[in-house]
Amino acid sequence: MATFVLVHGAGDVGWYWHLTEKELRASGHQTIAPDLPCDNETATLDDYATTVTDAAASRARQDLVLVSQSYGAFTATLAASRLKPRLLVLLAGMIPAPNETPGQWWENTGYRQAAEQQAKLDGGQTGHDDPLITYYNGVPRPLAEEALRRGGRGESSVVYNTPWPLNAWPDVPTRFIACQDDHFFPAPFLKRVAQERLGIVPDELPGCHCAALSHPKELSDLLLSYL
Repeated sequence: MATFVLVHGAGDVGWYWHLTEKELRASGHQTIAPDLPCDNETATLDDYATTVTDAAASRARQDLVLVSQSYGAFTATLAASRLKPRLLVLLAGMIPAPNETPGQWWENTGYRQAAEQQAKLDGGQTGHDDPLITYYNGVPRPLAEEALRRGGRGESSVVYNTPWPLNAWPDVPTRFIACQDDHFFPAPFLKRVAQERLGIVPDELPGCHCAALSHPKELSDLLLSYL
């Protein structure tokens, strides 16, 4: 039995993972999905990572698998350097580089150009102003609206401007998942970044940027296959 520690993305809550948690628990595993203190404007990246490590320690669980979504990769990688989980999984993740802030990540990875190119191919869906198109395409409308209601907690500008403090990638086996229908981080863009920064070929999953809501069963099955 593994314990999956699930780290949400920017401005979100642990509830984001609730459908995936249900699938993982049905297979006999444990899950932990803490709320990061992102609505605290003075919270630091260390505060974020400590929230994750404390949540894992409070459950006194071993055999940890650390999974993060999107912006949560900055937190999860730092937490992984402390927890030493058996596996680190980034889902549509912002892969950090040493001394890079989340604010610098966009330009450093060529995100804007990649998003604009993809938008030309999909009729402007990538980067659309409507979050139901950009983030929640494929999520049932009531569920997407509930996600919007629960999310939007804001994001600490301290974290956004904090350089990633590690000198190298955590010494933890790492997997990366790109979402095929992601209208925020296009799959071709993430596949390139994962190969450039981690030297790995990502796995691909059907679904949108918020695949834990659009395809929880498929995501759970993929996570379990890594065990």
